[in-house]
Amino acid sequence: MAISYMAEEVKMPKISKREISAWIKKIAEMKGFQIGDISYVFCSDEYILNVNKEYLQHDYYTDIITFDYTEGNVISGDLIISLETIESNAEQFGVTYESELNRVIIHGILHLCGIDDKGPGEREIMEANENEALQVLADMQD
Repeated sequence: MAISYMAEEVKMPKISKREISAWIKKIAEMKGFQIGDISYVFCSDEYILNVNKEYLQHDYYTDIITFDYTEGNVISGDLIISLETIESNAEQFGVTYESELNRVIIHGILHLCGIDDKGPGEREIMEANENEALQVLADMQD
């Protein structure tokens, strides 16, 4: 298991890497997966926009881009997260920055576990899985 955390063009968010890594591992196991190599890159809006344009040919800002390298039941991937978008989304949705950051951190893992959010009804399934995962984190912190 190798989960790494990096920052590009922003300060590293104040997260407990050990706690978040244990949470990620637990959620993956609940979904029937093991952890391979996962890299989180926390970045600025401009950084994620450039990644979106260069690799996906999308010309828009987003909160997360997930590059999936999963093989079998071992999830691996690069997860690019814009902290600026996390901050504006937290304000828009009326939630804390920490809560929104955790939601997006696990959103990428759920994608690696095969849960999509683009098709009919998939967004609701993703949200239910995010909420379940956030509850697991809250239980771990008690």
